[in-house]
Amino acid sequence: MNHMFKFLAAKLARFAIIVSIVSTLAFILVSHAPIDPITAYLGYDRLQISPEQEQQIISRWGLDQPPLERFTAWAGNMLQGDFGRSVIFNEPVKEVIKKRFEASFWLMALAWTFSGVIGFVLGAAAGTWRDSILDRGIRLYAYILASTPAFWTGMVLLVAFGVGLGWFPICCAGPLGVPPEDVTLSQRLYHLTLPALTLSIIGIAQIALHTREKMIDVFQSDYAAHARACGESRTGIAMRHGLRNILLPAVTLQFASLGELFGGSVLAEQVFSYPGLGKTTVEAGIRGDVPLLLAIVIFSTLFVVAGNAVADILYTFIDPRIKAGVKPGGQVEWTG
Repeated sequence: MNHMFKFLAAKLARFAIIVSIVSTLAFILVSHAPIDPITAYLGYDRLQISPEQEQQIISRWGLDQPPLERFTAWAGNMLQGDFGRSVIFNEPVKEVIKKRFEASFWLMALAWTFSGVIGFVLGAAAGTWRDSILDRGIRLYAYILASTPAFWTGMVLLVAFGVGLGWFPICCAGPLGVPPEDVTLSQRLYHLTLPALTLSIIGIAQIALHTREKMIDVFQSDYAAHARACGESRTGIAMRHGLRNILLPAVTLQFASLGELFGGSVLAEQVFSYPGLGKTTVEAGIRGDVPLLLAIVIFSTLFVVAGNAVADILYTFIDPRIKAGVKPGGQVEWTG
């Protein structure tokens, strides 16, 4: 229990440092962006308002203050749980993130699950039957798609199955004109199919290639050679000795991929006009919504750090040789 407490304390300390650095850099980059937030907020209406009205808008959003004062005020409010008010949505930032993340959660959860399970199975099969036709086919698939941009994959799927065949809808998280609370589960899954498939295809390639290499290492080990000498088949070696040894690194990679998953969702949601947090990130960046953009940066950082922490905790359940001991750098150490 003492080791686990130290482990969690180290993770929280690292998270605080990471958030401080990321939020500072994000604020500096946004403040020096060439986008004028007033023009982005008003659009063509800026030509129709008086200088006094424009000044009132600038004062309302605190844009007349020096950057350091704005950052200090924002950081102080953030520590109290107040992330400010969104400029483009005109509502509290926390409410915007909550609504949009609910939509993105189902998209990322489906893609994350499919890519992990299918990638693990394909990688284990490729490593078990190394250099076979199955292995070469899986590697060809993985090498091609691992270097394919998510937005290009999404557009191909959209044109083929949405526009060409008409099997799936081409946008949105539900039927047009239906309020979000009235969208059924089947309708939600139907609209999620193409975006989730886009993210899954890219994720499968990475998990499959990594798992394949780990399975090959298993078959080159001494205990695998002993098992073969005792008459064990390749399938038996993979099932009895391989799966447990390759599961740990696969889980590590799967949880570590949460950052790439969030980044991929930004592109996928843009292609399919899916109203999630990824699309909101692009809108906040284009229209200069500093409070919303900074909050999303912190939220995504928490998302990635939490995924890595969960992976570290799951180590102890997957492999009993691992204990939650903490090195000075905060990494889980091997004992056994």
